[in-house]
Amino acid sequence: MKSKEEGLLDGQDEVSKQNLSWTQALLLSTVPLSQHISFSQVQKISPSALAYLGDAIYELYVRMFYLLPLQRPETYHRLVVGQVRAETQALHLRSLTPHLRDTELEIVRRGRNAATGRPKRLDPEIYQQATSLETLIGYLYLTDYQRLTELLEILHLEK
Repeated sequence: MKSKEEGLLDGQDEVSKQNLSWTQALLLSTVPLSQHISFSQVQKISPSALAYLGDAIYELYVRMFYLLPLQRPETYHRLVVGQVRAETQALHLRSLTPHLRDTELEIVRRGRNAATGRPKRLDPEIYQQATSLETLIGYLYLTDYQRLTELLEILHLEK
């Protein structure tokens, strides 16, 4: 006899057809926690603090993206780590750059300049780009959640 989880895993093909719309609906229905922060307050937040927030938001988005179809925890971990590593974030920033507005490009620049203390295994440019993406995500989460969802939907995460 199969457990509930195994039965759900067997039905993952049906769920995967609905996955894209589920992820989009979940993103659009999630209310940002930033409703009580004014634009002038956001302008005072350092790029490194925005990157700190953006890192968490980006990882949450990636975790939601991979949540369906249901999988084993080890598989979730492997998929998420592959997307949240600095090298992949740098690739995502480069793919988003043509879609960015001038104000967003300025936030990316501020994030790049704020990137310090990189891990030794990383090329400094890769680390700067990853930090820039996280800074942009943190900034948009606080200022323009709809725009954030538009940009995240452009990313081509691999299933």
